[in-house]
Amino acid sequence: MKKLLRLSIITALFFTSCEDMFEPAIENILDIDAAYSRPLYAQGLLLNGYNRVPTNNWSFNDVATDDAVSNDKGNNYLKIATGQWTAMNNPLDQWRNSMSAIQYINNFLSITDKVEWATTPAVATMFNDRMKGEAYGLRALFMFHLLQSHAGKTASGELLGVPIILEHETLDSDFNHKRATFEECMTQLYKDISLAESLLPLDFEDIASDSQVPAKYQGIGINKDDYNRVFGTYFRLRMTKRIAQAIKAKAALLAASPAFSSGNTTTWEDAANYAGLVIAQKGGVAGIDQNGALFYQKASVDAMNEGKNTAEILWRVDRGGVSSNLEADNFPPTLFGKGRINPTQNLVNAFPMLNGYPIDNVASSYNPNNPYENRDPRLKNYILVNGGTAGVNNTAINTAISSNTNDGLNKVETSTRTGFYLRKLLRQDVNLNPSSVSGQYHIIPRLRMTEIYLAYAEAANEAWGPTNGGSHAFSAYDIIKAIRKRAGIGTSNNDAYLEEVKGDKDKMRELIRNERRLELCFEGFRFWDLRRWNMSLSETAQGIKISDNIYEVIPVENRVYESYMNYAPIPYSELLKYNNLLQNTGW
Repeated sequence: MKKLLRLSIITALFFTSCEDMFEPAIENILDIDAAYSRPLYAQGLLLNGYNRVPTNNWSFNDVATDDAVSNDKGNNYLKIATGQWTAMNNPLDQWRNSMSAIQYINNFLSITDKVEWATTPAVATMFNDRMKGEAYGLRALFMFHLLQSHAGKTASGELLGVPIILEHETLDSDFNHKRATFEECMTQLYKDISLAESLLPLDFEDIASDSQVPAKYQGIGINKDDYNRVFGTYFRLRMTKRIAQAIKAKAALLAASPAFSSGNTTTWEDAANYAGLVIAQKGGVAGIDQNGALFYQKASVDAMNEGKNTAEILWRVDRGGVSSNLEADNFPPTLFGKGRINPTQNLVNAFPMLNGYPIDNVASSYNPNNPYENRDPRLKNYILVNGGTAGVNNTAINTAISSNTNDGLNKVETSTRTGFYLRKLLRQDVNLNPSSVSGQYHIIPRLRMTEIYLAYAEAANEAWGPTNGGSHAFSAYDIIKAIRKRAGIGTSNNDAYLEEVKGDKDKMRELIRNERRLELCFEGFRFWDLRRWNMSLSETAQGIKISDNIYEVIPVENRVYESYMNYAPIPYSELLKYNNLLQNTGW
């Protein structure tokens, strides 16, 4: 009887399993048609685009340049900098991420006109307009990242971009697309930006009266409360007209740069005008945030609650909760950190003296035996040098080779390899002591105004020279003077060095590029800048060995790049799948 019962149970389980296998139970998966009556479901397609924005976190790809190395032997940027960059091993790849984002955005655009965004038709129209504007702005942004990461010259010498995909693709679609030309990609990017500008407000802020409702919505009976419901402060961290205009300026700067200028019609003047518009709408030179270079410190971070931004931040990630991860990775060992990102002597040398002169200029008064004194204040704000202090207790950090702590050069695996530790982006009020760990809020910008100021300075100098602003009320010289004044350099001598070079376009170009290197260090710009300027990526990363107060510059890491690497590869896996794709030369 027991055997029969056991057999019955086993048989029942077998046939139950077979029934589930041949006729699966209904799962909690909605068909796309369900999105028409479920706006949150439809909006999820758009939000997937936001989640894929490449600057949602710090990349620290500076490790692949002359600005930094890492003590993490498994760091992917360290690997490509030392000869392991291939079409199959590319940590800078944006193909999968950005193409996927565009697929979600195209899917959203294919259904949004049918979605019941609100029960009131006029309000539903506004919701549809806004989210379509966001989608177009995001699609332009992902096109920029694809061009930055994958545009390049093929064996024919033609400058190609990426496939332009504007329709939602299904399982029945032909995915074997050809790469469009760089010019065609830029044209599409500009079209998407124009659509975003036509549909989005400059910023998401509440209005105070019905008279402030845009005319196109007044005509369909919208009042201020309806308008604020769709375009008000609740949506502050979403794509806006101002952000779209800044993306246009970023893309134009890339297109006008030496590595790409021969393959498209965007000019330096175009790039300057696009950036100039963003700057003018923020108050011109007078609108520069005097605390903008320290956007990551407590005063600025505390001001950015409830989606608000300081004057420096155009667009950012939600600051989320308190954390200490960034500090755990980058504080020196004495402060219980792993010391991962090590700035180089190359970068340290790029910071001028307090009087504004480069350290190799005879007027600088630079003392190689006391190298960190009377320097540009940004040096000690951004880089933890020997003798500098860090952490909640202002602990002095000794990076000398004779240091009696693990902070010294190459002491242990978590020690600095260059004689320097990262300071920028870190909250010094984070405590990593295991007995009392405490985190803090952090801000990750997607777009900073300083980037736009420097984009304008670069493009305006190329278009009109150092002191001519074209149709704008400010010139490259005006912007750089304000940036350097904010930094605290040249204030005692009216920035005599800037006055010396302002009459020379070539010298001004060198200064602008250096200011960009300093202001944007460790924010993921240097690698892309060197490539678009057609400059070498192969400068050896250097450090400093300090022994008995003797400062000796040492080689730390050789860079292994070939000239063709100024254009990054199309993923090899994509070439295997689609024979219409052409690879960039050399890969």
